[in-house]
Amino acid sequence: MSGINTASIFSLQEEGLEAAALEVFRYQYRENALYQAYTDALHIKPEAVKTLHQIPFLPIQFFKTHSVTCGTFEPELVFESSGTTQTVNSRHLVKDAGLYEKSFIATFERFYGPVEDFVILGLLPSYLERKHSSLVYMVENMVKRSRHEASGFYLYEHDKLSQKLQELESRGQKTLLIGVTFGLLDFAEQYALRLENTIVMETGGMKGRREEWTRQQVHAFLQERLGCKAIHAEYGMTELLSQAYSYEQGFFHCPPWMKVLVRDENDPFQLYEEQAAGVINVVDLANLDSCAFIATEDIGRLHDHGTFEVLGRLDNSALRGCSLMVG
Repeated sequence: MSGINTASIFSLQEEGLEAAALEVFRYQYRENALYQAYTDALHIKPEAVKTLHQIPFLPIQFFKTHSVTCGTFEPELVFESSGTTQTVNSRHLVKDAGLYEKSFIATFERFYGPVEDFVILGLLPSYLERKHSSLVYMVENMVKRSRHEASGFYLYEHDKLSQKLQELESRGQKTLLIGVTFGLLDFAEQYALRLENTIVMETGGMKGRREEWTRQQVHAFLQERLGCKAIHAEYGMTELLSQAYSYEQGFFHCPPWMKVLVRDENDPFQLYEEQAAGVINVVDLANLDSCAFIATEDIGRLHDHGTFEVLGRLDNSALRGCSLMVG
């Protein structure tokens, strides 16, 4: 693949994303049989694709029914989405574990600084209880990199977590508490704290464990109960190797090798400009060995300077209902 490799991906500047995306598109059209078949079915000629907006985005559902890979390889990691026994989970075959690690560490440190500076506390109960979670893999790796004895995971030991956070606060230790949304809400209902040196980061996820709240409701409750100036958030998924982060108000920022676009609900090839709401498409150039162009089932809105917010999901609801939700 001429000119495109992991080093060039992670050294990209924002203005270089389109040219790199076009080169990755041509590579993945050649090497990914599923993506090639999908592109051909749309009657899209690769040589006619000249801009980012002309690249076809693969529906995320294909990760539930096919192996989405460039060529054939023995994966170093297999990530699976969460679900119930009645659902078919997505599977992401990761050729190179080091590529995923490089992506999530480079992204985190771009926005927050060295992982080694933080005590990393993971509150990911439902994820820890199953195998093949990309989120658990990421946080576990960060725990090891932090080199702090206090770093680690918590299942349901809320009392121990509360004591640990207060101890770290008393020492002025920079701390990251990263948790699935329902886990953080369960914890915050039990304990009122005053966290000034701790970043509280939610990763989404109610999974039927609680009544669904809006992100604004979640953040307001956590801020009040945990004494934070802002609640941070991470946007990632099984089918991606990169993440976006939000510092406040739910506005997410991408690293230069990742970009979010939004498409029309009824016409998947109609892409919107800034300030429009629609269904999210993700460009993730770290996905070199699978597909870098994913049409998700999340509803989002674009904002200035490439930022975006997530407004909901298409799951179990008609498109008409989603239109009302994001209006």
